[in-house]
Amino acid sequence: MIAHLNGVVARVEATYIVLDVGGVGYKVAVPVSVLTALPPVGDKTLLHIHTIVREDDIALYGFAQPGDQRVFELLIGVTGVGPKVALSVLSAMDADTLARAIANEDTKTLIRIPGLGLKTAQRLILELKEKISALVWERKSERMTAISQQTTEQDIFEDVVEGLVNLGYNRNDARKAADRAMKEIVDKTNMGEALRAALNIMTGSGK
Repeated sequence: MIAHLNGVVARVEATYIVLDVGGVGYKVAVPVSVLTALPPVGDKTLLHIHTIVREDDIALYGFAQPGDQRVFELLIGVTGVGPKVALSVLSAMDADTLARAIANEDTKTLIRIPGLGLKTAQRLILELKEKISALVWERKSERMTAISQQTTEQDIFEDVVEGLVNLGYNRNDARKAADRAMKEIVDKTNMGEALRAALNIMTGSGK
C-alpha cells in the first residue's frame, strides 16, 4: 500500500497530476485545492495517497494534508459516494465548511456540489454528522497544539538569549548558542536544560 509519494511534478491536468518518483510516473487524481497549491512543473511535492484497487485498475488519489485524505475516506464510505464525487466535494469546499453543512443539515449547500443529489446529501448527513465533526475538531486541536508548542519553544529560545546577554555574552553569539542548544536538547520547553546547553556551548564544553 502506498502511504505517500514524494516526487517531481511532471504533468498537471484538470483532474490529476503525474508525479515522477525515481523515474516512474504516477498518475494521481487530486482535488482542485491540490492543483491550485502545486509548485511549478519540475519542482518536488509530497502527496498523501489513498489507493483503490479493482480487478482492472489501480487508482491513486492524492492530498496535501492527511486530514483531507481522512475526509475523502469518510466520504467514499457513504453509500452512493464514489471517489469522483468525493473529490468533487473536496474541490468545492474545505473540511470545515463541509462539517458545518453536514452539522446544520444544509442539503441546499450540499446539492450545489456537482454529482451530489438530494438523496446522497441526506445520506452524507445521516452517516457522517458525528464522524466528520469529530475529525474536524481533532484537526483544530492538532493545529492549536502545534501553534502552542511553537510559541513556547520560541519563548524559551528568547529567554535563553536574554539570560546569556545578562551574563555578559554578546547578543549575536548568544543567539547562535541558543539556536544550537534548542536543536540539541530533547525537551525544548525546559528552560533550565536549554540554558545549561547554551552555556556549555558558549564556554566550549559543548563542542
